[in-house]
Amino acid sequence: MSALPSIVAKTSQEPDERLLAGDIRALRKARGLTLAEIGLKLGRSVGWVSQVERGLSMPSLGDIRAFAELFRVPVSLFFSHDVPVEIERGVVVRAGSRRRLGTSESGLVEELLSPDLGGSFEMLRSVFAPGAALKSEARRPTEEAGYVVSGTFDIEIAGVWHRLGEGDSFRFDGKPFRWRNPGNEPAVVIWVVSPPVY
Repeated sequence: MSALPSIVAKTSQEPDERLLAGDIRALRKARGLTLAEIGLKLGRSVGWVSQVERGLSMPSLGDIRAFAELFRVPVSLFFSHDVPVEIERGVVVRAGSRRRLGTSESGLVEELLSPDLGGSFEMLRSVFAPGAALKSEARRPTEEAGYVVSGTFDIEIAGVWHRLGEGDSFRFDGKPFRWRNPGNEPAVVIWVVSPPVY
């Protein structure tokens, strides 16, 4: 019987080049943009954008900020503090290595449970602070589903409010939605979105 290889991840404050390249490509495709459109919006050549997407060129921090603004995602999405070891890359996400999105000040903190933004869906662990709410309706060209792990969670789908508790779940497709946490404790929801939006 062979021993399992030891799993040790290096810690880094820099974005992992392969993760970054795949995330930028996935976000561009999810938003239906071409390489030329990205280049035009960033003031860069198509060749440079293509090299970034293939992991051949590493964008500067300023470029990463520009990508984040263009895709309307937090800059933190592009940074992975624990770079996965090769045999786990794209397959496993360790509990202590999730990419964190959002801030406690916003009332919503999400952790990316999917290894990357490639594929046909993304999975997030969303923690909604007590009293937090999405005040304006959101609508995305996606199919979404969620499972309430703990707490009380209200979601409005196409104008109808639903109160959910631990163990309840929901699904909707391309409909306007809002959410709120009416409880006194955080609401934890596992949220699945297809195609990925982060």
